[in-house]
Amino acid sequence: MPLIALTGGIASGKSTIARRLAEHGAVVVDADAIVRDVQQPGSPVLEAIAAEFGAAVIADDGSLDRAALGAMVFGDAEALRRLNAIVHPAVLVESQRRFEAALAADPAAVVVYDVPLLVEARVDDPWDLIVVAHAPAAQREARLVHERGLDAASAHARIASQVSDEKRLAIADVVIDTAGTLEQTLQRTDALWERIRTDASA
Repeated sequence: MPLIALTGGIASGKSTIARRLAEHGAVVVDADAIVRDVQQPGSPVLEAIAAEFGAAVIADDGSLDRAALGAMVFGDAEALRRLNAIVHPAVLVESQRRFEAALAADPAAVVVYDVPLLVEARVDDPWDLIVVAHAPAAQREARLVHERGLDAASAHARIASQVSDEKRLAIADVVIDTAGTLEQTLQRTDALWERIRTDASA
């Protein structure tokens, strides 16, 4: 079972690549979805977050108030470290469970872990391939403004808060350039899929 890590900065086109790989038959495990799942009301993770950051991060319906928590940790490295110390271990356990479930269902499955924080949290895991979606920061800022409705300052701050492109590119086995058209990104993803299938059968 090839286990592939797919990462990229915000608005890098990573989700487009993940969707295309899923269309080809890959089992995509979404780290962001796991984060939401392990923070459900009543979960040990949510209780630990509330204990660490206070009742203000819990919404009236008992769910996590992401905006309130984000406001506390955004730009505060120490607060973010404390949050990650709660969340990352739970995500690690659940992602491993999903990898194993995919393998049990199909020993030949290609599993793609769609993970924004690979450099920060999981770079030393035994990946068969690390794929980085990449477009210049200025282009990603423009996408955040035009496609997601952020103002320019917020878009710049979001990108600045993430690990640098240099660090991301340094760990890549494959870089998919997403600076061109959607069609070009899909063609590059198709070529990646062919490589994965060829390597798996070799």
